[in-house]
Amino acid sequence: MSDRTEFLTLADPDAVRETIAQFDLGGDTETVPLAEAQGLVLAERVDADLAVPGFDRASMDGYAVRATDTVGASEAAPTVLEIVDEVHAGEEPDADVDPMTAVEVSTGAVMPAGADAVVMVERTSRRESDVAIRTTVTPGDHVMPAGDDVAPGERALGPGTVVTNREIGLLAALGRETVAVRDRPRVAVVSTGDELVSLGDDLHPERGEIYDVNGQSIAAAVRDAGGEPAVYPTVGDDTAEMKRVLREAAADCDLVTTSGATSAGAVDVLSEVIADGGEQLHHGVAIKPGKPTLVARLDGAPFVGLPGYPVSALSVFRTLVAPAIREAAGRPPLERPERRAELSEDVHYDEGRHRLLPVGLVTDGAGGTLAYPVDKGSGATTTLTNADGIVEMAAETSLLEAGTAVTVALFGTDVRPPRLFGVGEADPALWDLLDGVPRTRFLAVGSAEGDRRLADGVPDVAVVTGDDEGAAGTPLGGWTREWGIVVAPDTAAAAGIDGLAALVDGDWRFVNQGRSGLRDAFDAALDDLAAERDATRGELVNAIDGAQRTAPGHEGPARRVAAGDADAGLALRATAEELDMGFVSLGHQSVEVRVNPDRVDKPGVADLRAALADAPATVGDVPGVSWDG
Repeated sequence: MSDRTEFLTLADPDAVRETIAQFDLGGDTETVPLAEAQGLVLAERVDADLAVPGFDRASMDGYAVRATDTVGASEAAPTVLEIVDEVHAGEEPDADVDPMTAVEVSTGAVMPAGADAVVMVERTSRRESDVAIRTTVTPGDHVMPAGDDVAPGERALGPGTVVTNREIGLLAALGRETVAVRDRPRVAVVSTGDELVSLGDDLHPERGEIYDVNGQSIAAAVRDAGGEPAVYPTVGDDTAEMKRVLREAAADCDLVTTSGATSAGAVDVLSEVIADGGEQLHHGVAIKPGKPTLVARLDGAPFVGLPGYPVSALSVFRTLVAPAIREAAGRPPLERPERRAELSEDVHYDEGRHRLLPVGLVTDGAGGTLAYPVDKGSGATTTLTNADGIVEMAAETSLLEAGTAVTVALFGTDVRPPRLFGVGEADPALWDLLDGVPRTRFLAVGSAEGDRRLADGVPDVAVVTGDDEGAAGTPLGGWTREWGIVVAPDTAAAAGIDGLAALVDGDWRFVNQGRSGLRDAFDAALDDLAAERDATRGELVNAIDGAQRTAPGHEGPARRVAAGDADAGLALRATAEELDMGFVSLGHQSVEVRVNPDRVDKPGVADLRAALADAPATVGDVPGVSWDG
């Protein structure tokens, strides 16, 4: 086992960015077939060596004429011309247009010699071998001259152009079968850790196993930056195996990236691997998230060791690594769109590192934008998916107060605040309801926290349970749900638990919910039972094995019971039926959607109001749920 690494000196983020920018990541020129050029970057200018189109062509169905022959023609006094030929796209004209003659043409057809205009078929009347022209045209009407699209010698596309379907169309029009492009930097993506399981393999949470998130997300980030990811199998915390895989990657790729095994933990072996055959350039960066980032050379190949937590890994990659890949691929620096917003709450920070704070955006009732912190920690994969961008805090900044105007660097050009932003109680009927409300973001933080956030004026709506006396906001609608105890079918618990008293008096292993409206209902029921017995709730809680043991999420306790970790758990009837579990009903609880008074007219709120009104028909039956109204 390696010795524990200590971060004695943290490098400045700009210095680390500059080191990575100096790496040679390839980006040579190669010639590829046009069909393989999409997404690549042109390595040189493309000039037109032919005219597009290469002939004067008709841009309308109609008749090619000499414009002078139509002077004075009108609906009342048409001019009659002799039809001498018919030409369709891809055909060569057989006849010229002489005075007082016409040639019938299709869109895209070659203009016959002598003609200088096309009369649309809608302004003509054909009569056997001649045609009546009912309008006057001028030279050039409905004709695209040769070279009008692209003239010979014209600069068609410049170096550095990203080839999309539009550029492929132009290159095809110019007759280019191949094109010179910048080669994609090949980037090795190696996830490390004994706990990692590849997608598709069996997961054993009881062993502490988790799916490999970074392998997929970093590979996608490499593609976004213009690189070609080479994803290697996950590597455990074994020095010899890690050394073998990384040296193989170093020999095959322009850049090697790993995730994990960079922190000061005793099982981290990456520093030891780099020390044998490599050159460590930086270990530890004054940035949050991302402190344990490692930058080095391994067998001469550029190497960046990213932190193991997904938020840290992606944040460091986007900030420090992606710019270098874009440069090597010939892509211009990413100009991340920005949006001004006001912070919704105080943000305290005293670690002395440059901080990348993920925030979500919401539009308030006046049309302004609020930014609220979204930070469940570097290990939470939902931190970035629930955020819209980053607010950067300098190392010397210890406080940003609520109401401070901040600049949010958005995650992409298509990022915009959700149409509806809600918080509060998790509920399966709510999930079905929100499926019919476009661009909704909902944070399941529980009833009490949802009510608090609504009172602070941040979300559009909050979903809360129980008595609404004193609750923030204005009622929008709601439903009633049945709750109780979930048990595994055909077990002793299923036979022995018929109510709350049996749970208290029996010797059953129980799993509760965390702070939520459902937990509030359970606590209230315990209060009632305690009153009947002239006892305290605390005494009853102490009598239940596991009353203080919680599982997150409204399905968490039921899934623990299904896995055999407990005999009974707190759940909704809807959850019990979804998981095919036994259920002992303990009562019904009201659920109410409450709206921020300043946003009752917001379009997303209107969508939710309509969805609530239509829920009995559109959502339909949810076990244990009765829709209001």
